[in-house]
Amino acid sequence: MNIFRFIGDMTHLISILVLLLKIYASKSCSGISLKTQELYAVVFLTRYLDLFTEFISVYNSIMKIVFIASSVAIVWYMRFHPVIRRSYDRDMDTFRHYFLVGACFLFALLVNEKFSFEEIFWAFSIYLEAVAILPQLVLLQRSGNVDNLAGQYIFFLGVYRAFYILNWIYRYFTEDHFSRWIACVSGIVQTALYADFFYYYFISWKNNSKLKLPA
Repeated sequence: MNIFRFIGDMTHLISILVLLLKIYASKSCSGISLKTQELYAVVFLTRYLDLFTEFISVYNSIMKIVFIASSVAIVWYMRFHPVIRRSYDRDMDTFRHYFLVGACFLFALLVNEKFSFEEIFWAFSIYLEAVAILPQLVLLQRSGNVDNLAGQYIFFLGVYRAFYILNWIYRYFTEDHFSRWIACVSGIVQTALYADFFYYYFISWKNNSKLKLPA
């Protein structure tokens, strides 16, 4: 554990709490992509297959459970809650996310650090997380206006990935056998996807105005 990973974990946790706050406080999931939330649920379910077979630390196990439970809960609320599901922007959230799942799984079969069951699904989860935000960004660009909590949710997700890149750089220089190059490259790609959003987020913050994305 290092400070960069800890800050990354905390900002990731904050992003989830912000999203849950938006859903519970407003009883609405307007502006949130169900497709992205489903992809994140798949990411955590496949990444943490070792939850009950490999113990690293209490902190590690708790974080795994929190990420799995929260992602599944968000999907459930958006799909089945009698009030919240009515606010889902189904007509705008049309990104064919299953293509991302298929492409990432095929890529994981071809490019992995060790051809084993857990390593293939670990690589798959890393690749999928790198592009999981795409349906959300597309939805926001289609709608134009971004409400405050939705904007903060995406902002903290981007910060989380940025600190994880610093975590990997730190580990590369301080650990003798650190070889998670797949995570490093995928993290850089994922952070790059946020570049456009961060630009408009900064402009709205600087001008103290409502966040808007170009169509």
